Amino acid sequence: MNIIEKADNFVLNTYNRFKLVIDHGKEMYLFTDDGRKFLDMASGIAVSSMGHAHPKILKAVKEQAEKIIHTSNLFYTDPFVKLAENLIKNSVFNKVFFCNSGAEANEAALKTAKKYGNSIKKNKKTEIVAMTNSFHGRTLATVSITGQEKYRKGFDPLLPGVKFAEYNNITDLKSKVNKNTCAVILEPLQGEGGIKPANLDFILLARDLCDKYEALLIFDEVQTGIGRTGKLFAYEYFAPVEPDIITLAKGLAAGFPIGAMLVKEQYSKILGPGDHASTFGGNPVSCAAANAVLEILLEKNFLKNLNDICEYFRNKLFELKGKYKQITDIRGLGLLNGIEINFPASDLVGKLIEHNILTVAAGSNVVRFVPPLIVKNEHFDIVIDALNKIFKEVK
Repeated sequence: MNIIEKADNFVLNTYNRFKLVIDHGKEMYLFTDDGRKFLDMASGIAVSSMGHAHPKILKAVKEQAEKIIHTSNLFYTDPFVKLAENLIKNSVFNKVFFCNSGAEANEAALKTAKKYGNSIKKNKKTEIVAMTNSFHGRTLATVSITGQEKYRKGFDPLLPGVKFAEYNNITDLKSKVNKNTCAVILEPLQGEGGIKPANLDFILLARDLCDKYEALLIFDEVQTGIGRTGKLFAYEYFAPVEPDIITLAKGLAAGFPIGAMLVKEQYSKILGPGDHASTFGGNPVSCAAANAVLEILLEKNFLKNLNDICEYFRNKLFELKGKYKQITDIRGLGLLNGIEINFPASDLVGKLIEHNILTVAAGSNVVRFVPPLIVKNEHFDIVIDALNKIFKEVK
């Protein structure tokens, strides 16, 4: 049996995998075991933030792995303390909890909200307001706050006390948040839900309602954080609004498993020893990789140059939209962009694979472009050329 046949034989079928075996990667490209070279515009679904085999990441990981790969969280290590300091000093938050994934980071945020709500003696607050069309993970709790029925179907009964407000609908949000609300959770830009940015007025209202009813405002920045939108964190687009908690994962360690929950000082003591934990959270090798990512991101002009590249790509996408009626919308921030089309997204993803370009769908009719943050204009030119050829053929 070959690799694909063995996987079909031994691995639980929870993914619709493409018939490609990835052998290795270098910078913006992935190579299959049969020698094909693909331009990576998916970056492991916004995870491989520094591309593949980045020398600074490799150096940091190698040096740390030669020291120690794992130790219990009953002890301290330099990489996780350094990473905590780096995240806090470059954000508006005061404390951090480390785990292994975005779903786990959101679990930590939900537990913080629940314990906070139950601690209010005058009126215990147990309800969570999440958004329609959202995505927060695949654990039972995070599925419960994911506003897409296709992810929730078959897993009843789900977490009780969850309400869904229509994303960017001010009237609906007002009707859902009340004295029983312990938290409002939202993505500043919905990724899996079709690359939809939040409106400033909606974010302002969410902050005002949380202040009025003493609820926590949680931003799920699992996909939007760590430079993906052109700023270190997407909440920066909504200043002066600041969330009480943000969750991170994906691009933070450039492919090594990691998640993080960052909290404001006034909520930093809600969870204490024994309330929450993660065996592999703060892993020294993952944290070493994450420190290298932040070092690169915070280099002078890195984010400025990234924004210039983002503008170049988006302008090219809008030029395409003007040429082809199959494109119904262009949406996004930074290097998180989507093309909405009038035919199945899977068809366009497949066509791009034929042109040796890897992308990922975001819903039924949106194709998501989330390349490594080291992408250059020349790579986008390859994508635009391929899209031109495809849309000329697709009627």
